[in-house]
Amino acid sequence: MRESGWPEVTHKKTEVDHSLLPCLKIRWILNSILPRTRTLFISKTASRMDDCPQQTPLFTFGVIADIQYADLDDGYNYSRTRRRYYRSSLQLLRQAQDSWSESAVKPEFILQLGDIIDGFNKGPGASDRALDTVLREFSSSPVEVHHVWGNHEFYNFSRSALLRSKLNSTPLTDGSLSGARPGSDIYAYSFSPFPGFTFVVLDAYDVSLLGRDKSSGQYSEALTLIRQYNNNEDLNCPPVAESLLQRFTMFNGGFSKDQLDWLDSVLSAADNKQERVTIVSHLPVHPYSTDPVCLAWNFDELLAIIQSHSSVVCFMAGHDHNGGYYLDKTMGVHHLTLEGVIETPPNSNAFGTVSVYEDRMVLKGNGRIRDRVLLFLCQSDPGHRAI
Repeated sequence: MRESGWPEVTHKKTEVDHSLLPCLKIRWILNSILPRTRTLFISKTASRMDDCPQQTPLFTFGVIADIQYADLDDGYNYSRTRRRYYRSSLQLLRQAQDSWSESAVKPEFILQLGDIIDGFNKGPGASDRALDTVLREFSSSPVEVHHVWGNHEFYNFSRSALLRSKLNSTPLTDGSLSGARPGSDIYAYSFSPFPGFTFVVLDAYDVSLLGRDKSSGQYSEALTLIRQYNNNEDLNCPPVAESLLQRFTMFNGGFSKDQLDWLDSVLSAADNKQERVTIVSHLPVHPYSTDPVCLAWNFDELLAIIQSHSSVVCFMAGHDHNGGYYLDKTMGVHHLTLEGVIETPPNSNAFGTVSVYEDRMVLKGNGRIRDRVLLFLCQSDPGHRAI
């Protein structure tokens, strides 16, 4: 994995989920803060929300991340600096569902960006019960839900169990896949909700210590990889206090060559059809859209694939409960990291509704999530993607 192409990146402290994963040996002291929202985007946010003509969107969809429900009293994150609202996260999901159901234009689908229940459910054997509770809330509306898998899915269930569960959304895509599945146990697929638009769901823990049997070759390969950078006894402790190497922890993962090759083929097909593609993953892949400790292990390899195609317009992720945003002008891609429901107070919320037009996506945020206008850059100009 190449590191030399990226400048040293440090951000403000991000509250990642370590509640199950205590580590007392390291503090993340991040001194220099790089702005996550560039001036170019600021000029196109609130003012653009008012200036945009009142058109009917081609379609809309909802988005929500890191619900992490558990039938537990409120707690705190690993560093005890941010409160976790385990029970009330279900109420915030219910409010989001009510909002989507009452919208004048109903969403075509919902993107659930991972960590649907908290890992604390595993200990008392409450994983199935907690998942059923959350899925009942989603099923209160007929709108289909596309589920992304995060680290908490793997704290609660094995990979094989997830593939057999209702968190496997691939049955929703019958007839709309734009490419073959990347592998029998890789949870990645694409679907097209409207002509000219494709969404790709990625498996950010395809290469990981989570969800893999310890006797498997995949586990051994992931362990070899992480041990190149992280020598801590507890692999949930970042190997360093700063820099991009923080990402090599057990609560992160990466994308296998099979999955990357499959993504490349899906994007090639989208390029040929001049489609607009939104990629979704639990883990962010751009260093300026998140704290480095939340990045996918091989984010650079995935960014290189995005760079080689003209069709990608947006990359959406969760995992970083503080959220983040970066417009990569060289690639014309909006990298949007959604704030987490789990650390959202009961009197607020954290979900969005996205209206899609020919030339933009308009995010209407609720609570901690701000409004944004994500303009599509010209696809016919290959120069804007050159580095």
